[in-house]
Amino acid sequence: MGRNRIISGPGLLVALMICELFLPRAFAETLPEFPSNAVWNRNISQEPLNPNSDDMIAATGGWGFGDQFRIDLSMHVLHVPSSVTNPTWVDVVAGGYGYYTPDCEPLAGLRFPLPAGGALEGETGYTCTSGGDCHLLVEVDATRKLYESYGSNLNDSNQLESNCVVIWDLNKVYPPQGRGEQCTSADAAGFPVASLLFNADEVYAASQTANGDIGHAIRFILPNASMAANVYVHPASHAGNPTGAAEKIPYGSRLRLKSSFDVNAFSTNVAARVILRTMQRYGIVLADGGNIALTAEDDRFTTHKWSEFGFDEVNSYLETALVGVRLSDFEVVQTGPQIPLTYDCVRVPDDFIFIDPFEY
Repeated sequence: MGRNRIISGPGLLVALMICELFLPRAFAETLPEFPSNAVWNRNISQEPLNPNSDDMIAATGGWGFGDQFRIDLSMHVLHVPSSVTNPTWVDVVAGGYGYYTPDCEPLAGLRFPLPAGGALEGETGYTCTSGGDCHLLVEVDATRKLYESYGSNLNDSNQLESNCVVIWDLNKVYPPQGRGEQCTSADAAGFPVASLLFNADEVYAASQTANGDIGHAIRFILPNASMAANVYVHPASHAGNPTGAAEKIPYGSRLRLKSSFDVNAFSTNVAARVILRTMQRYGIVLADGGNIALTAEDDRFTTHKWSEFGFDEVNSYLETALVGVRLSDFEVVQTGPQIPLTYDCVRVPDDFIFIDPFEY
């Protein structure tokens, strides 16, 4: 069976104040973390390269946005602290573009945690006014579950409209196919979103150690025309709408900044050096299609602020911190064969047991 869509009519979109018993956690030294042997947390600095790495990089050409290695700061990551015993939950209904099934969590009885004072991606509240992806990312600390929604909007009936809700278990090491072969998530590649961002707290903590890094892979995106059409590689389990030639980089690819890259050339920018060292050790993974290569969390809910590193969010200085880093400065790590895209999602059972951390 292929993907089905449950269509619902659009509701009146209005701003809605939520007055509840808890607030998003105002600090996050780390973003939601999977176990240390999860694929995202593995040091791949010595892993073998894809034999076609040079050709794939050359064929792909460069980043989006005029071939500039920019950083998008529109994401928020919210937290329900363990001390909150009665958090607020709202019902989930299909969004204006429908709901993806069986890829995403079943809609029947589905509820989503909603911290007061929080916000969707690119918004100041829970109403999607921009028409963008409007991701909603919430970690429930007590259960170590990460709730992620794509195409989110809180409607006038106090329901969360969503095109896809995914619940990640942060205690588990997922298999090579993630939540299921050919299955999407709140990210086109089938990845978690929040765990592959980076924020000011992580960068600050890493900057306190000589040659520090943030300890996990970072998501990145390319224009769909820059990715090989109709294929993906693990750790992806899906691809969005890639339209590029076969020799280009496929969805799910893990790239590593070359060890020869001179990180110290960014001598006045400690945050840039932390991020670049992370890319040399843990790499970047191709998660979605778009024009701004990297995605970081803004500093609304973090203890440390980007201004501590000399970055001015208002004037978008952080967005240009890594301009000058080229796609040709990276190489493609071998993570497995290309898998033809069929959209025939086969979910991994929620009670799976996966203990082999060396399979890929």
